[in-house]
Amino acid sequence: MTSISNTSFARRLVVKGMMAGALLAAAISLPAQASVDVSGYKFEDTAKVAGKDLKLNGAGMRTKLIIKVYAAGLYLPEKKTATADIMKLEGPRRVTLQMARDISSEDFGKAFMDGLNENVDKAEKQKIVAQIGKMGELFASVDALKKGDVLHLDWIPGTGTQAELNGKKLGDPIPDINFYNAILRIWLGDKPVDRSLKPALLGEAK
Repeated sequence: MTSISNTSFARRLVVKGMMAGALLAAAISLPAQASVDVSGYKFEDTAKVAGKDLKLNGAGMRTKLIIKVYAAGLYLPEKKTATADIMKLEGPRRVTLQMARDISSEDFGKAFMDGLNENVDKAEKQKIVAQIGKMGELFASVDALKKGDVLHLDWIPGTGTQAELNGKKLGDPIPDINFYNAILRIWLGDKPVDRSLKPALLGEAK
């Protein structure tokens, strides 16, 4: 009886071990959970751009007065907390905007230009005037951005700045890293469009 009992006990241990192993394997195979929830808008830990896995540097909400405009997330090859360091990074980068309200392409384009004007001096802006014009054409090709829309602004080395709305590319890539860095200054410059959003994107917000 003792040997039979021991055999039964051993089998139960084996079964339990197999079940534990299966549960562990299932857990490992599950997709990564969103690392940040910004008022219901979720940003994943990583994003793949140009075949590279980028890390979520930070995320936050852009508000105007008390109105939520969009949730923004910044993805980089490695985490940085200083704007100057981000501008020097090699490899792809991404800004993701998840719209929290409807906004016309005209209003969005105006906000874009206002942000550039506040953070890029005239001499630098003159060097990228052609790229700014192309971005304006991209905005004009979309009637409006709707609540729930997802806009990616990617820097792809060797290709340029690529805008993507709800998984669909908008226009052709716009070359010149200086242009993409100018775009980043809209949120990360000395006069950011939202002073509470900047530290959130830099991963400094508590």
